[in-house]
Amino acid sequence: MEFAELIKTPRADNVILHRPFYLAVEGTLCLTGHHLIFSSRRQDNAEELWLLHSNIDSIEKRFVGSLGTIIIKCKDLRIIQLDIPGMEECLNIASSIEALSTLDSVTLMYPFFYRPMFEIIEDGWRSFLPDQEFELLSSVTDEWRLSCINKEFSVCPSYPPVVIVPKSIDDEALRKVAMFRHGSRFPVLSYYHKKNGMVMMRSSQPLTGTNGRRCKEDEKLINATLRPGKRGYIIDTRSLNVAQQARAKGGGFEQEAHYPQWRRIHKCIERFNILQESLIKLVEACNDQSHNMDRWLSKLEASNWLTHIKEILTAACLAAQCIDREGASVLVHGTEGTDSTLQVTSLAQIILDPRCRTIRGFESLVVREWLQAGHPFQQRCAQSAYSNSKQKWEAPVFLLFLDCVWQILRQFPCSFEFNEQFLIMLFEHAYASQFGTFLGNNENERSKLKLLQKTMSLWSWVNRSEELSKFQNPLFEANSLVIWPSVAPQSLQLWEGIFLRWNRPSKFLDEAHEEMISIIKYNKELQAKVNALRRQLAEMETDERMQENL
Repeated sequence: MEFAELIKTPRADNVILHRPFYLAVEGTLCLTGHHLIFSSRRQDNAEELWLLHSNIDSIEKRFVGSLGTIIIKCKDLRIIQLDIPGMEECLNIASSIEALSTLDSVTLMYPFFYRPMFEIIEDGWRSFLPDQEFELLSSVTDEWRLSCINKEFSVCPSYPPVVIVPKSIDDEALRKVAMFRHGSRFPVLSYYHKKNGMVMMRSSQPLTGTNGRRCKEDEKLINATLRPGKRGYIIDTRSLNVAQQARAKGGGFEQEAHYPQWRRIHKCIERFNILQESLIKLVEACNDQSHNMDRWLSKLEASNWLTHIKEILTAACLAAQCIDREGASVLVHGTEGTDSTLQVTSLAQIILDPRCRTIRGFESLVVREWLQAGHPFQQRCAQSAYSNSKQKWEAPVFLLFLDCVWQILRQFPCSFEFNEQFLIMLFEHAYASQFGTFLGNNENERSKLKLLQKTMSLWSWVNRSEELSKFQNPLFEANSLVIWPSVAPQSLQLWEGIFLRWNRPSKFLDEAHEEMISIIKYNKELQAKVNALRRQLAEMETDERMQENL
């Protein structure tokens, strides 16, 4: 298919762009296969807006006489308005945008056409490979091995080709365990706690069914993570009621009789349409311009967004507590093990592991616990908060994870190497990007799409020094301790940087940030002077003592 077939009117003049907190600008609107481009005519202050069609969630059309208005609502939550003279031009542009923003074929998306204008210093596709992670693990323990059982994605379609499993469990046993777990997602290593050798594993639900089916290889696999005389904890991210209902559909949970050394704890984390509705209600509340305090507070509460944040953080803190304070190993799963499970395992690692609070460590975590672990980004991020056509697979699972990270970052502002902008950037690229990193639903799909050969990795761009500087936290001081975030309702706040950034002027926030950076820079200069003077004083005292000895 040629993009030209979808573009009925490629260009319109005398278009007026409206955005909150900016003056209206007149200019030219152009449509390409992947971008909507607006260019102002002002000589004194030329301005350009480039918007990926894949970032467009929905559009609305309005007409007053022959003047048409298109309101574009984006996946990154911004809203822009275009006034286009001429009804036919406006209708043509609107239908073109609708067609170009809802392309069915992944291979027609921008990452397959994007050619970087920067020098590629590092191939981001090769930055965080499983064997590199295993090398780090091997330096502290020899109880685990890399298994290539899923080399052709033949055992589990949503797992990567290589996984880390206990050394005492062979591949034949893994095949049997895969048949006992939903979607063949058998338990694999998620995290090893160097401090005490405890581990966190993740999987999907066991297929016990109503007959109480068991699998001795499964029992042996998860028991291989226990120390002699120690118990383990299974954190099930469903309510007990939901887990029991799953048995009628062939799913279920680990029976106490077959897993006597494991204690099961249910921590209910919502999923799918409940989360999507929550996001829609929250964004609607944030866009409400009525300025009525009671209305705002009731809408915020009705969205339940902060309740979901609290539930996820509570489960993650529980997993971290079992590992660090109880000295117990943990298995985390829900139903499929591709959503709430990953929220819990990745947040627990941020709490426990200082490496995950660095920029590269966090990138590695996203690759390992989200991309390689099979979170279906293509399905979950297909639409955002404004879409009119809701499908059942969409849910802001990754956005909730990033929000939870922001909550911890806000409580521990000096313990993270990255800043809020880093998290916002990841949110934006998960929903619409020129890079191939978040395309597809798992490694199997990415392999079939040949993303490594045909697209650029997000990490190749982010990890260049000129980009990294934008994402570095000036307050960062390496903290090797476990950090315990508060999950009390009073401690959790609305993430304004995501949900209010298009609804308020950023000028004063930007000025405050610049001032903070200049204060930190000045403080470092003064510290350097103090250190130089101390050295000078020490040298003078040494000289004085030598003079006295002569």
